[in-house]
Amino acid sequence: MTQDLRVNLGELVRTFGGELIGGADVVLTGVGTLTGAGPSEITFLSNSKYRPLLPGTRAGAIILHAQDQEATALPRIVTNNPYAYMAKVLAFFHPLQRPAAGIHATAVVDATATVAPDAAIGPYVVIAKQVTIGASAVIGAGCHIGAATRIGEDTLLHPGVTVYHGCLLGARGIYHSGVVIGADGFGIAQEQGQWHKVPQVGGVLIGDDVEVGANTTIDRGALDDTVIEDGVKLDNQIQVAHNVRIGAHTAIAGCVGIAGSAVIGKHCMIGGAAMILGHLRIADGTTISTGTLVTKSIEIPGTYSAMWAAMPHREWLKGVAQLRRMDELARRVRELEEKIQALERKSP
Repeated sequence: MTQDLRVNLGELVRTFGGELIGGADVVLTGVGTLTGAGPSEITFLSNSKYRPLLPGTRAGAIILHAQDQEATALPRIVTNNPYAYMAKVLAFFHPLQRPAAGIHATAVVDATATVAPDAAIGPYVVIAKQVTIGASAVIGAGCHIGAATRIGEDTLLHPGVTVYHGCLLGARGIYHSGVVIGADGFGIAQEQGQWHKVPQVGGVLIGDDVEVGANTTIDRGALDDTVIEDGVKLDNQIQVAHNVRIGAHTAIAGCVGIAGSAVIGKHCMIGGAAMILGHLRIADGTTISTGTLVTKSIEIPGTYSAMWAAMPHREWLKGVAQLRRMDELARRVRELEEKIQALERKSP
């Protein structure tokens, strides 16, 4: 939290909107949880299952839904999305601390690169030829930016990000440590029992306002580019293979694997550890549950799940045994249906 940052409740409402009930002059210094907030902090209630915690909170104010506004006498901000409102207030109290502009003495910047005067280039950064670094961009310690790559304005690369040659990162992006953008896609061709590498000559195009979590990898395209559209949010340890396209404002949780040439629509939500096979299309607005294996294209938006939740091992073995007999059971059912139909034809 920024030291000595203080704001009254009325100022928050003037800045972020919402309906204020009581206590406009309450002075706040930060945001806390229902159980952890103190009298100088604001808290929030976005899920009704946590309502029983409300009477015990020591917070000075609260953000909540209209349906919960009578559940407390605390000064409160009423909004239709308390969680999103809390996110804005939290960002207000914890503004991003950017380093001073300039190029660190240990950085290696090719003479043909263009670095905006107000960009910040950290220690041991390597910037190759014909790179463009936009205004107010921050390139953290130890990053490597390959030739002919462009980094948009106000984009932040945390320490240890690698961007291969010929990639485009849009404005206001956030890339966490360990991200690798533009490595070769897994392109191999078999001939006479041997594998031959298929050169990956496409690039990676990433739109504005994208966030990519730690150790996520986005492979370059084989011929055309891999494309991540505006506003996409990727969690940690996601694999995005060559020529994948992810539509605007889609959010993908950790450990998801997306095989080559899959097309993910706009405004999708994909749960952690889901797997999407290559060359499939996922409709705009689709939700895919955690751990789901997607083997066919999804043309109609909705929620899709395909998982077997944990159970005692003996029960799991029994279930697997029954699944293995499905073909036999289906055959026996067909035979019984045929016999019943034959008997019905014979009956007067």
